[in-house]
Amino acid sequence: MAADAEELRKFQHIGARWWDAEGPMRPLHLLQPARMRWIRDQLLAHFDRDPGCKRPLVDLRVLDVGCGGGLVCEPLARLGARVTGIDPLPSNIDAANAHARAQNLAIAYRVASAEDLVVAGERFDAVLALEVVEHVPDVDAFLAELAQLTRPGGLLLLSTLSRTLSALLLAVVAAERLLGWLPPGTHDWRRFLKPSELAAKLRAQGLRPVALTGLAYDPARERFLLVRDPSVNYLLAAVREGG
Repeated sequence: MAADAEELRKFQHIGARWWDAEGPMRPLHLLQPARMRWIRDQLLAHFDRDPGCKRPLVDLRVLDVGCGGGLVCEPLARLGARVTGIDPLPSNIDAANAHARAQNLAIAYRVASAEDLVVAGERFDAVLALEVVEHVPDVDAFLAELAQLTRPGGLLLLSTLSRTLSALLLAVVAAERLLGWLPPGTHDWRRFLKPSELAAKLRAQGLRPVALTGLAYDPARERFLLVRDPSVNYLLAAVREGG
């Protein structure tokens, strides 16, 4: 599936500022602790790994689709996973490679799409697509590609935004227009999917949803928390059937 050129233009200016916690990716830096905790817990539970081990994801093949500057790839690599990160923007991959080298981390970054890896016949134990679903032009085609990239019995992890009034007010109006976290127009609320809608689309691709949680912003502490309510940001895990 070809990337949406208009959506890509929204992120072309970021480049090396991916790792600037006070820069244009500040919302992702605020999301990062809670999001990574959930991702780690899902991977450990699904693949029956020891949570007390320093590198519990050793030899697990993990793909991050739309990896940007590598904010998620690096902690996964530190946990021992064999990480591949792909992104259609060369500037993002350049930033990711530069930062990984400075951290002495071996991560396989590529300028590529999910479709490219499907054509190459690649499969992974776990596939991540975080804050990506709301930006693709054809969600069904994209989810079909993610399903093909996830080995039978493997795990798909997604994060996105729900199409609710709360999400419109908080993730679009507040984040883009009031707080200035994101440039106006970063998100199109019409592209958001409710958890039930995304779950139905995953089932149609042979993926069984197994976990759902919400993310909520705590302005007093300037951090995101994992919550039961998925009405704004949410994380969803699904298992590829056949394993």
